[in-house]
Amino acid sequence: MIQKHFISVICPVFNEAGYIDSLVGSILQQDYDREKMEVFLIDGMSTDDTRSKLERYSGQYPFLKVLDNPQKIVPCAMNIGIRESNGDYIIRLDAHSQYPHNYFSKLIEYAEKLNSDNVGGVCITAVKNRNRKTLAIMEVLSNKFGVGDSLFRIGAEGIRKVDTVVFGCFKRNVFDRFGYYDERLVRNQDIELNKRIKRGGGTLYQVSEIRCTYFARETFSGLIKNNYQNGLWNILTIYLTKTTDSLSLRHFIPLLFILSLLVPPVLAIIYFPLILISVISLLLYSILNLSNSLSLSWKRNINAFCLMLSFFFLHFSYGLGSLIGILKLPFVK
Repeated sequence: MIQKHFISVICPVFNEAGYIDSLVGSILQQDYDREKMEVFLIDGMSTDDTRSKLERYSGQYPFLKVLDNPQKIVPCAMNIGIRESNGDYIIRLDAHSQYPHNYFSKLIEYAEKLNSDNVGGVCITAVKNRNRKTLAIMEVLSNKFGVGDSLFRIGAEGIRKVDTVVFGCFKRNVFDRFGYYDERLVRNQDIELNKRIKRGGGTLYQVSEIRCTYFARETFSGLIKNNYQNGLWNILTIYLTKTTDSLSLRHFIPLLFILSLLVPPVLAIIYFPLILISVISLLLYSILNLSNSLSLSWKRNINAFCLMLSFFFLHFSYGLGSLIGILKLPFVK
């Protein structure tokens, strides 16, 4: 493909010392002409070795530029990069990920071919360190029982129109037509922007030929913390944006599960048989969790107990986060 377009690549980073080398390494290996791209690494004032590594790379490769993000959150980082950028297309990267050598060129190829406002690919979940716990977490985050019908996580063949894409390639005029990232959102900023683009008549495509690797959290505590925040910000996103279509039904199933466990025991004070709702809900979930874990354990040779724990921690922390989000609404300014 003739590389006629100048592109801007933007990647928010914060305390990613363990992932910076693989991130920058995959950027340097791209087959896109370096004379036709600029890369902005937006640092949220990292306190580990991230900044020193970034400055070393930027000193060696002039097309890598390091900018400050005092607000420390992703939407602010993206907006800083967008305002500094000069590209015809803007590619959004994640620091926890690694990209094949033709990632940029494939995004531009399909953005042109499909005339898409934002085009992305499939995200393959992986871990840096492989053991029975990390392999279970990795599997759960790319399994339909774990993450629902999230197409960029579970994979979908071919080219299809979608509601959101991961680490995609935007036409530059998208931000003039539909606005920048919403800087109130600590999470869900990509989903919210993509839904806003679609509501405004824009088009988003997922292309299975385009693939990248996302490195998952490798501890149960990391899994819990990340998904608690995801669940919390589902509720806050709806409240702040005043629209429910920024998210999908799958985002709220864990909340319904938590409510099915907590609400009936309270109502059982009035009518005791209602406690059966909680018992049935927990029993059904346990059966689904056990059956999926045993099936994956057999197919993938992964520890079944670690799989069960990973599914439970993912769903429970996500649902609990959403419940706490509801309780926090009266105090949100």
